[in-house]
Amino acid sequence: MKTTHVIVEGRVQGVCFRDCTRRQARRLNLCGWVRNKDDGTVEALFTGAKSDVAAMLEWLWRGSPGSRVDAVRSRDVTSKEDSITFEIRY
Repeated sequence: MKTTHVIVEGRVQGVCFRDCTRRQARRLNLCGWVRNKDDGTVEALFTGAKSDVAAMLEWLWRGSPGSRVDAVRSRDVTSKEDSITFEIRY
């Protein structure tokens, strides 16, 4: 299992980015969460098989229809969360 923390920069709020991220993460059987940040970025935490997390990171560069992704900053982390699904946090 791998856990990766991500910050996505660009036009990623107001374009259904979180919902599309949740749907894609669930397709890949990932656990974790996604949320908007006050600075206009989107933050997420993905936990799952290494190949599925890698596929999610690739998808983030495409994003939702209408989004424009300028940067995806990721780092592997040790998570203490025991999430069994992928959710949008507010």
